[in-house]
Amino acid sequence: MPSTRRSFLKAGTISLAALGLGAKLKAAPAAPLPPQELEDLVKGVPPLLSEDYDARLEKARRLMAERGFDALFIGGGANLVYFTKVRWWLSERVFGLVLSQKKHPTWICPSFEIDRAEELLPPGAQVRVWDEDANPYALIGSVLKDIGASTGKLAAAPDLRAFEVFGLRRTLTGAEIVDGAPVTEGCRGIKTAKEIACMDLANRVTKLAYREGFKTLREGMSTRDLGGAIAMATQKLGSQGGGGPQFGPNTAFPHGSQVARTLQPGDCVLVDGGCSVEGYSSDVTRTVVFGRPSDEQRRVWDIVKKAQDAALQAARPGATCESVDAAARKVVEDAGYGPGYRYFSHRLGHGIGMEGHEYPYLVKGNTLKLQPGMTFSNEPGIYIIRKFGIRTEDCMVVTENGARFLGGMAAVSIEEPIGPA
Repeated sequence: MPSTRRSFLKAGTISLAALGLGAKLKAAPAAPLPPQELEDLVKGVPPLLSEDYDARLEKARRLMAERGFDALFIGGGANLVYFTKVRWWLSERVFGLVLSQKKHPTWICPSFEIDRAEELLPPGAQVRVWDEDANPYALIGSVLKDIGASTGKLAAAPDLRAFEVFGLRRTLTGAEIVDGAPVTEGCRGIKTAKEIACMDLANRVTKLAYREGFKTLREGMSTRDLGGAIAMATQKLGSQGGGGPQFGPNTAFPHGSQVARTLQPGDCVLVDGGCSVEGYSSDVTRTVVFGRPSDEQRRVWDIVKKAQDAALQAARPGATCESVDAAARKVVEDAGYGPGYRYFSHRLGHGIGMEGHEYPYLVKGNTLKLQPGMTFSNEPGIYIIRKFGIRTEDCMVVTENGARFLGGMAAVSIEEPIGPA
């Protein structure tokens, strides 16, 4: 770990008492204070190199061979960025990459965009262009013909738009168009050490930004005030992003309420958000109370935290995705907040990486077995409509021996939402 980030990695605990909150509401500042002495922790993070992308393409080819796929078409979107680093805006015009086992990748590009594309494509890239009155899917068919797979299997990346999939099927009548998810998800679902390091840093940045944001809590503030403080701290720490706060009864909506509310003593404060480092995301939720927590708020917070810890212990190589969800849900139900989705109303977690939500998912019915390098959110919650909701979320990575939270700094108590590094 570069020495420029050592002070960041040694960040200590932070409690509401230390922030001057708790019973000292009158001592809270009259206006938000900007974060001070925050260091850009992202500067100097090594980027992904050409060999990283070459390794991804090679793994994709191996997975294609295992499935009997002759080629894979990847359109603009996260999968294209993952395999090639090329970011391309989505429109009705087909642009993308045909990957096969027998030749170099071939790009499909609108002819009037070729000059812009060549600014992004690797040197020597093979490109086939189509004019406005031409059929781009026929170009993809020409690639299949060249590799002797006109009647073979063409895998479609799962983030292709419906019109692209239908266009392939209408045009390539001799080929079988199949789901390319086993290739794209098979690659992206298992993170490398470099990817995990980026996610570790992104999650730490988010937690430190929340720490700064909680310093600004004051009676009468808006969610925009708190969100702005977190976004400012995130920027100072070297990334872009922030958190979406909810106050009081609005916290009982897992994804927030549109009803405006200012902060009042005794309100739960729930913040859910994240940032990215080198394109890899964080996702963190913390819930605190502005003022002195009620007995019920404290009890529910403790139950949620126990559920999160149970899920972390259950996450290990060979365990199923649904068993991790079940471990957290059992804690919540045994505490009287059940059955099923009555109070814990959503799945335990989602995969995370280049996208905030991605394959695979920790939910009942998903029997996929965990492997080292898989990354998920771990976010149990209890939501009591018209009163409050409490959720604690950290991302976690499956290791050879179990799982750990990304970015450290796990919550300790309702008064100590940002724990030790």
